[in-house]
Amino acid sequence: KTVFHHAYYLHAIIVLKSACLNKGKNLSYIPALHPKTEYLDFSFNNLASLHQNLFPKLVDLQFLDLTRCRIQHIAGNAFNNVRNVRTLVLTGNPIEHIGNKDLNTLHELQKLVLVDTGLLSIEDLHINYLNKLQELNVGANQLLSMQIPSYLINFTDFRILDLHANNITVIRADDTAVLRQIGKNITVILNRNPIIHIDPGAFQNITLRKLDLRETFISTEVTKDCLNALSGLNVGNILIGHFGRKHKILTLDFYFLQGLCGIKFQEIYFHIVERTPTGKNNLLLCMINATKISLIDGELKDTEWVQFKQIKELYLAGSRLENIPSRQLSNQYTLQKLTITENIHPVAFFDLMINMPLLQYIDISKNQLLLRGCCHTIFKFMPKLQHLNMSLNSEIQFLYKPFQGLDSLQVLDFHHTKLKSVNFNMENLKDLMYLDMSYSRIIFTHEFIFKGLGNLRVLKIPGNYFQGDVFLHMFVDLKRLEILDISSCGIDSFLWKSFGNLKELRHLTLSGNTLTAIDFVTNPGLAALSWMDLSQNQISHIAVHVLHNLPKNLTTFDLSNNPIDCSCSQSDFIMWIMTHKNIIKNHHNVLCKTSSPESSPVFDFDLESCTYILILNILGPISVVILILTLSVLAYKFQFYLRYCCILQRGYKVSQQQECAYDAFVIYSNKDEAWVMEELVENLENGIPPIQLCLHVRDFEVGKPITSNIIDEGIMGSRKVIVVVSQHFINSAWCRFEFEVAQCWLVLEGNPNIIIIILEDVEEVKIKKVFGLHKYLKKNTYLKWKDNPISSMRFWVRLRKAK
Repeated sequence: KTVFHHAYYLHAIIVLKSACLNKGKNLSYIPALHPKTEYLDFSFNNLASLHQNLFPKLVDLQFLDLTRCRIQHIAGNAFNNVRNVRTLVLTGNPIEHIGNKDLNTLHELQKLVLVDTGLLSIEDLHINYLNKLQELNVGANQLLSMQIPSYLINFTDFRILDLHANNITVIRADDTAVLRQIGKNITVILNRNPIIHIDPGAFQNITLRKLDLRETFISTEVTKDCLNALSGLNVGNILIGHFGRKHKILTLDFYFLQGLCGIKFQEIYFHIVERTPTGKNNLLLCMINATKISLIDGELKDTEWVQFKQIKELYLAGSRLENIPSRQLSNQYTLQKLTITENIHPVAFFDLMINMPLLQYIDISKNQLLLRGCCHTIFKFMPKLQHLNMSLNSEIQFLYKPFQGLDSLQVLDFHHTKLKSVNFNMENLKDLMYLDMSYSRIIFTHEFIFKGLGNLRVLKIPGNYFQGDVFLHMFVDLKRLEILDISSCGIDSFLWKSFGNLKELRHLTLSGNTLTAIDFVTNPGLAALSWMDLSQNQISHIAVHVLHNLPKNLTTFDLSNNPIDCSCSQSDFIMWIMTHKNIIKNHHNVLCKTSSPESSPVFDFDLESCTYILILNILGPISVVILILTLSVLAYKFQFYLRYCCILQRGYKVSQQQECAYDAFVIYSNKDEAWVMEELVENLENGIPPIQLCLHVRDFEVGKPITSNIIDEGIMGSRKVIVVVSQHFINSAWCRFEFEVAQCWLVLEGNPNIIIIILEDVEEVKIKKVFGLHKYLKKNTYLKWKDNPISSMRFWVRLRKAK
């Protein structure tokens, strides 16, 4: 984030993004780039060869990706202009030859990726001068040997050699001699090579940080022999077995892993898949000194357990256990993290798990566990236990004080596990920060169930049941709670005081309930709330006083999939939704309640129609009394409009008894007068038959108020109203006023007597400035002036028909 505080680096990031746009465009050249570009992804283009002038001068370039660019040749000086690159990716290019100077010019190179390039030998790379190289990835090539060039001894920072998915079948003692001379921790990746033989002693006195042998040996017997041949190896982490679950199942003999006893390792990952023989087996015997063990899909029910000497982490997944090996795991004094998960069969506890003074983490989720009497009766003398995950099991029954002696717990997770006897006491869990009891089919009747959990930050209890006024005091002690989820619980209301003590609550999820009102959100105790999910409830409207008192920090508000009442009576609520679109989450799913199968979004509701109806009510005869009462307060502010309404009403009554003097009254801007006189007047008044127009510049009575002239001479004295819309019309206050009067007259008359002429294109946003014009154009046919003979002829014919 600090990068964005500096203008230079911000510019570099913008350049970085533009450089990535060249990816996959089948370019045969590199276009001009900003000289400060640091990252260039030019993959999936078409560069037959790399030559001297291909790259522009990019002295700051750090990362260059040329994946699958069909490169066959690399000239010796090809990288001169990008000589400071630290990561070079040439994956998937059919490179025929790499010369002595091709890559050696990249003296700053730290990572070189040459996957799937047809490489036959590491020696063919000629990278003996890349002294800063840290990682070499030559996987998926055609290497037949893992023989390592001697110059790697001089690469003091070298850390990773990736030889995955080659054709290495035999590892000779000479192939690994350089590893012995390097004398430091590096990672060697040999997975997915079809190895059938390793010379005994080939790895004697070699120290590696990590050795990956997954899916490397072609058979069970080869695996056993090759593990024996690794005797004398000192490795931090060894990985054997498979990547994923396989359908092929083999039978292992009793001594299958005996070769591990000759290897000194700290961590082992073994995805077994193969089925161990019936009866006792020594699968763990040679792991007695390991600090971390990961066993996947192993047949452990008949395994002879050992007392590990320095085990810190044990991970068992899919191990076909019939019960948790509590007795065997007890007294592992160094164990800090224990995971037993995804067991194929339902498991149970038969013994106590005791005396693990350093144990901090237990995960026994996804085991179809059925446990009666949780939890201190099965977890004894674990003073440092902080994390307990028993989620996604069958059923757990709690004691009255289930966590007695487990005072250090910080995380408790029981989601999607049926919990029974929930009237339990957790007061001793003063350090608990995370509690998940989601979808546990609990019936909460005890309002003090969370008493004493003063440090709780996250509480998830969706998908459960609550009786009576249990929420009145349920959260009283949770003064530091930040995230609360009570979704999908069928709750129809909360008391105003329910969340009053949650002064640090930031996220509140109440989706999937049956709430109709949210007055409780106005409680001052929720001042810190920034994220609230009320989706999928029964909220049709929210009162104005509630909207005005929502938490000031609210930045995300989800009202999606509620039956919103989209009527003019709720215009304030709908207007609030529209003006707060920036905080409304999933706004496309905020829908109006309707009887039809398809609901329309609230944001499509026409609020302008509500305003129009309101104006009609004010202008109508029935509204006279309301106007008189309102006039005492608003007389000064609205005197002009009141006078206009009175004149309009009087004119309507007079017009019933008199004939119109004009065929059409023309509303236009003075700045468009030339077109009106030269085109409109010329073609209508001088045409056959003549159409008499009322123009304010010649026909309004001198000395008479303008408003009276507009109504008496223009609106009431004419059968039609012609409106000439232009940019000048939009900017004219008098034009807008005349159009509003014409609209009201249209309502009183009940006849479609307004003809719109679009003299020039006007932006939609500006059209909306004239009250009712945008809506009128959407619902009625109008004329558009085009200054060419054919279009103008058609224009005058259509206009005369409209008279």
